[in-house]
Amino acid sequence: MVLRALASPLPIAWVTADSAYGQDNRLRRMLEQSGVGYVLAVPKSQFTAGCSRIEGLFAQAPDEAWEKISCGDGAKGPRVYHWAAVRLPAVAEFDYQGEVPYRMRWALARRSVSNPDEIAYFLAYAPLHVTVQELVRVAGARWAIEECFQAAKNECGLDQYEVRRYTGWYRHITLAMLAHAFLAATAHQAGEKGAEQVRRPGPSGSQWRRFGDSWQLVFPGPRT
Repeated sequence: MVLRALASPLPIAWVTADSAYGQDNRLRRMLEQSGVGYVLAVPKSQFTAGCSRIEGLFAQAPDEAWEKISCGDGAKGPRVYHWAAVRLPAVAEFDYQGEVPYRMRWALARRSVSNPDEIAYFLAYAPLHVTVQELVRVAGARWAIEECFQAAKNECGLDQYEVRRYTGWYRHITLAMLAHAFLAATAHQAGEKGAEQVRRPGPSGSQWRRFGDSWQLVFPGPRT
């Protein structure tokens, strides 16, 4: 499915996923060979260059290495965490064009502000001049995807299937996601229509009238 998405005309710059996918070395290599950036969650035991476990890279990080950054808005406001980032050695096979590097590898750690012992880890593969803030933004985009899946489960039965073969599963998932897209678009249109009705003036004595996208003051015509 990932290869089909990459082969489509859709513009794809980043891939993000939880640790169930992030720890899969084959997936990471496939994305690197395709030239697609990623920010993938990995378990704390993930092996990485220079350390047998990724948590060891950040165990002795000084306080100033942790930067408070929002990775997107949630139901209760910005999702703010402490983030630290480490550049990893480049791999000549994937990260160079000739003798010039054009991609960078990163390890990231996300630490809870209220509970410093709660730390999540990520591996990233990105363009050479990407910023840590951009990597954090990509990592945070996964929450919106998870919320979309949860809404599709609640409203369209995304996870309510009993199939034995991939074809049946694929058909069910496709129809459920199509139904969810329809509901989302319909809700958005209804919201815009409702907002327009709220803005529309009632039958009052006001001389202000709406013409297209602007408001104009209408003067009464000459009396006869």
